[in-house]
Parts: sequence; structure tokens; C-alpha cells
Amino acid sequence: MRERRRVSSAPNERLTLLTTSNEGMRMTQKLAVVILAAGQGTRMKSAVPKILHRIGGKALISHVLDTAAGLQPEIVIAVVRHEREQVSQAILDHAPHTLIVDQDEVPGTGRAVEQALAALPADFDGSIVVLSGDAPLIDVATLQRLVAGHIESDRGMTLLSAIFENPTGLGRILREGDGSMVGIVEEKDASESQRRITEINGGIYVFARRALSSALDEIDTNNAQAEKYLTDAAARILAAGGVVDAVATDDPWLIAGVNDRAQLADAGRELNRRIVLEHQRAGVTVVDPATTWIDADVSIEPDVEIRPGTFLHGATSISTGAIVGPDTTLVDCEVGEGAHIRRSEATLAVFGDGVEVGPFAFIRPGTELGAGGKIGAFVETKNAKIGDGSKVPHLSYVGDATIGEGSNIGAGTIFANYDGVKKHQSTVGNAVRVGSKNVLIAPVTIEDGAYTAAGTVVRKDVPRGSLALNVAPQRNLEGWVAENRPGTSSASAAEQPSSGSAAE
Repeated sequence: MRERRRVSSAPNERLTLLTTSNEGMRMTQKLAVVILAAGQGTRMKSAVPKILHRIGGKALISHVLDTAAGLQPEIVIAVVRHEREQVSQAILDHAPHTLIVDQDEVPGTGRAVEQALAALPADFDGSIVVLSGDAPLIDVATLQRLVAGHIESDRGMTLLSAIFENPTGLGRILREGDGSMVGIVEEKDASESQRRITEINGGIYVFARRALSSALDEIDTNNAQAEKYLTDAAARILAAGGVVDAVATDDPWLIAGVNDRAQLADAGRELNRRIVLEHQRAGVTVVDPATTWIDADVSIEPDVEIRPGTFLHGATSISTGAIVGPDTTLVDCEVGEGAHIRRSEATLAVFGDGVEVGPFAFIRPGTELGAGGKIGAFVETKNAKIGDGSKVPHLSYVGDATIGEGSNIGAGTIFANYDGVKKHQSTVGNAVRVGSKNVLIAPVTIEDGAYTAAGTVVRKDVPRGSLALNVAPQRNLEGWVAENRPGTSSASAAEQPSSGSAAE
């Protein structure tokens, strides 16, 4: 996989690409996509293959697979080699219809594409898009325009290029004085004058199948790296009378590859900036984009407010009018209309319309909070179904429990769900009032309309409309402090007349 430099220039959102009448529509010509995913990525210094490192909630390769799918191609081929089993499984888990092709001992992107071509149906005579598995920011709209211009101009090869002030390490686009493209040269094979060229190869291509096949047949490994370069196809196609051109983008992030951890962080930050901007333009208030992180698959409706320090991950969805944050993390959660979640962490939870959560709530998987409900300060829940209008206001643990509608769980209540071997279920009915500092020993049921007194340990079912309490009369041992804690401040205070006695 060809290495790229980290992009440091601020991107322009506009692309200087050809526009055509069929932009945004599926191409009438057949289309295949080849994704180069065979590289080792040694500069990552990681046991995890480079393309499986994640930004925006997904592996680098998954972003590229999603973009490929957006082109609606006839076939998507991924060429793999390093950590073959792990990479292939990750690809197929994300995009099951992808065809996996193994690269052999011959190095180079040209060889990788050559083996991908061998896997295409013999009668496929359309266009082939070649993408890199480590360049996650390329988007569907850019590729659609690139393919449309390629087909309209009847080219044998079209590539995406960019202008870099410092192109060190990158392949250069070679042009004649009239601007026509005549080839690509890798830096290690470039002359001093060629290294001064600032238009670089972005590593994203569109080929005509026949032109590519013929070019690859003629490419050898006679170069500084002893690799079969895909870039050499440009000169071969031109020599055969074909048309080749590079189309420049003024957004160099589209072609930015990831080669090390620093570039991974840069790409993740840029992807997040674009995701946040897209939500803002769709009607979402993001108070502080710099401290807000939103994964690519998160959905947010208009008129949601995201406050500083918020992290939205996975397939989280947030409905109109909700307020999330500050300092909140949601993973794969559903948030209803008008809900307010602040300074809390939740995973695989469902929050109904108008709920209040936090501050400092810890919501574990399987929690469902009904409309108008509340999970308050320092509450932990797990596998808890809490009905409409029910409240767990503060300092409680609710695990493996079902709570009906309109019930209140007093402060400091613990649902004791584990007996040391198995987890057990507790059930609380509708309009129940559980007193403060209760312990519910599962399995147990408190039926509709029942009360429990403060400090109760509920060991057996409570019938509807009943009051449950533990009968343990309070005993006061007169003189205990003086006898057992002599000389303490408490003993001194006890010896003084009470304020009531002084008044008398």
C-alpha cells in the first residue's frame, strides 16, 4: 500500500472536480471497486493491522467499504495479505458481499490490482475504481464525479491528485507544457527537477478494464523498490494511445492516508470535525465542537442540543428537543424527544421522551427508562426496565429489575440481584413507594400500590396496597457514651445541659 504524508493544510469543503449531468446517479456503465488492504503498516507499531485501527467509531477499512458501497458497484474486491485471516474477517463482518483476493509474493500495488482483475468475471468490461484501505476520508460524491468525468471523457485512466507545498515521499504527476499528463513518478525514482513538482498522486484511480489489463501485462519491477507499480499504468496506457488525466482536488484530506498513530489521530480529528459540521448544518446545536465527538453512524434529529464534553458512539440516535451533556458519553443508545441527559455514561440503553438522567448516573446495558421517568444522581442501573413516570432519584443500584409506571425508588435503595451464584429478578409494580435505604433481596415482587418503610430489607413479596417494614424496636442505652467513650468531645457535650434545659 503506497504511503502518504500527513495532511496539515486546512481543507476547503469545495472540490475542483468535473461536474456532469449524471452526477449523484448510478453510472450506466458497469463498475467494480478494488480496495488495497494488503499492507503491513509497520509504522503503526501495533499488533493490530493498520487498516483495523478505528476513527469515528469504525475501522479505517470500514469507512472505505462504506464509500465503495455508496457507488453501487457490481462487485467490491479487497486485496489482502498481512494478517490475512483477521483482516478478511473484519471486512466480511462489515461488508459480507465483499470478494476477498490474496496478494502473492510479488510486491506492489500493480500486482495487487492485477490479482483483483483476475477475480472479475471474464465479460466485465466496465470501469474499475481503485481505493486504499488506509485512506478513510474519501467520499462518495467525489468518486461519483471522478467516475462520471472518466466515462464522459472516455479515458483509460483517471486519478485524483492534489497540490502539496511539501510533497516529500509522494509520487509526482508529470505533465507537458500544455498541461497534458504524461505519467507518474515515485519519489525514489524521480529526478531532482521532478521532485520539485508539487502536484502529487492521491492513490485513488478509475480505470477502463481493457486499458488496465493491457497496461499491467507490460509493467515490471525494474525500479528502486523492486515493486510492480500501479502508477506505471499511466505511461503504458498513454503509449497505447489511451487518454490519462489527473483531476485535482483542493481538499487534500480526501486522499490523506494513515501510516502512524499521529496520522491516525489527525484523520480522526478531521473526520469528527466534518461529522459535527454536518450535524450543525442539519439543525443540531453543538455548543463546543472542539470537545464534542460524534461517531459516523450516530443519528441526531434537528433541534437537539449537544453540550460540551459529550461523546456519542456507535449507533446512538437522539430525537428532537433532547439535550445531551455536558460531560456525557452515550454508546449505542436511543434518546427520546425532549430527554435531558447530563454528566452521565450510558451503554445500550433506551431513554423515553422527556426523561431526566444524571448527573453522574452510570447506565449499563439493558436499561430502559420510560417516558417522563428519572434516573438521578449517582444511580447505577443494569438490565432495568423502568416504566413511564417512575423515578430512581439518587444514590441507588437497580439491577435485573422491572419497575412499573409512576413508582418511586427511595434514596440509597439497592436491588440485591446476586446470590453469589446466580442473578435473580426483582419486580416492582405501578405506583409503588419504596422507602429510603431499602434492600430488595431478589427474587422478590412488590405489587401495585404498595409502600415499604425506610430502612426495610424486603425478603418476601409485598401484596398490593400493603406497607412492608422490618419490626425492630429502637433501643436507647442511657449513659453509654460516658461509660464507653470517656474524655471524648461527645462525652463532654453530653454532660452539658441541653438548650431546652437552659431556657427552663
